[in-house]
Amino acid sequence: MQNRSAELLFRILDDAYHKYANSEFIDDDPVQVPHRFITDEDIEIAGFLAATIAWGQRKSIVKNANELMARMDNAPFDFIMNFTQNDYKQLAGFVHRTFNADDLLSFILSLQRLYRNEGGLRAVFVKGYTKTQTIKGAIDFFREQFVRDQFAARSQKHVADVTKGSAAKRLNMFLRWMVRTADEGVDFGIWSEIPPAALMIPLDTHSSRVARELGLLERSQNDWTAVEQLTENLRCLDPLDPIRFDYALFGIGIARKEISNGIYLK
Repeated sequence: MQNRSAELLFRILDDAYHKYANSEFIDDDPVQVPHRFITDEDIEIAGFLAATIAWGQRKSIVKNANELMARMDNAPFDFIMNFTQNDYKQLAGFVHRTFNADDLLSFILSLQRLYRNEGGLRAVFVKGYTKTQTIKGAIDFFREQFVRDQFAARSQKHVADVTKGSAAKRLNMFLRWMVRTADEGVDFGIWSEIPPAALMIPLDTHSSRVARELGLLERSQNDWTAVEQLTENLRCLDPLDPIRFDYALFGIGIARKEISNGIYLK
């Protein structure tokens, strides 16, 4: 962690964590989409799809994720379990950046197969984690299961491949939502089989920039090696719940962006 003392780093990050980790975080974040639902299956599917398109401006992400839920009759689990090719008309025209209706069809058909035959998202991720005792292994196992059979080749780019070095920011964020405690009112804590201590940081441009400034990350690339390096340093500060500092790094980064744009009012 370079020359900064662990005590100072902990104080900086812990203060920022308590500032940003609260229900107000939901107002501008894609995590608000799964918060619309009650049952575990609806939360999982809404969260997974919202995380899948979580790149670009957050307002656009939230808008398009809510549109996606509307196209699924605001009942994602029921829609997926009963989906037939005749329902494709409800998906036609959907687009978020490079993710389009054909990609969405591949995702829905794979989700249907997972929930019908493999126990659903939770069971697949938990099986992968149990086999390897690592989140990298859980993500890799999930990808193997998700993109097999008739999954369109063009759509595979939307499922992170950690074996090729991807930082898997969106899948790590989704896992944070499902696994971490719900105490702050943001994450859900509904997947108890995976311990929060095992989670990996959802690395993005904001968190990585702040982490480098604080001496928590030396690697210049935002890849899986950087995820491992930063997460390990965060574990030195909180071994049981290192990813709580995701709120701190992201919040500091967003605040600095708002300051530089002249719109930070607090």
